[in-house]
Amino acid sequence: MSGAATALVLDFGGVVTRTPFETHDLSEAALGLPPGTLTWRGPFDPDGDALWRDMQAGRLSERDYWLTRTREVAALVGETWNTMADFIRRARAGDPMACIRPEALEAIGAAKRAGKTLAVLSNELDLFYGAEFRQALPFLADFDLIVDATYTEILKPDPRAYAFITDGLGLAAEDCVFVDDQVKNIRGGEAVGMKTVHFDVRSPAESYRAALALLGIPQFTEEHDDVA
Repeated sequence: MSGAATALVLDFGGVVTRTPFETHDLSEAALGLPPGTLTWRGPFDPDGDALWRDMQAGRLSERDYWLTRTREVAALVGETWNTMADFIRRARAGDPMACIRPEALEAIGAAKRAGKTLAVLSNELDLFYGAEFRQALPFLADFDLIVDATYTEILKPDPRAYAFITDGLGLAAEDCVFVDDQVKNIRGGEAVGMKTVHFDVRSPAESYRAALALLGIPQFTEEHDDVA
């Protein structure tokens, strides 16, 4: 494909990982909660999640959304958790790879085989998941650059966040395909000149196909079923 981009730049939570909304069953089992205890579903049922609607409307930050949910779940198990990482440690301690999207692993592998550069641009990778979680994910060794605002304190959609990627990789913005599940972050990527894919957590395979197409990689080697 003429003019194909050379770098795949991924948000982490929701794009590389399955969202907590999709893994309530895993969380309930790990925490000893009865099935069906966790009912908030975010983008999968916005009408039933008023807190999610507040976040999408800009009345609440993403960090505050997850802090609220973290504290709610902690109360259910009689504990006190102060960060999303506390939630992840308890709910994913046994198998961190269980929440990684198979579509993400396939797309990452396809991009690597095609000689593309790989990067992560996250607002809260270690803040939400904890540094030890990252260390339990061997595929991250394939990435050329990981930029985490847990440490830079520059959040998307601030243009400086995207500059960490372009400067760090030595690439022009138009050489990068940026994938994120939050519209405001996609608009930030577009504003600096990146090619973008707004990741639909309900259709992960289709979202990754779109990203790979911009990299000149026509399709997955395997088919995946998207969430209805």
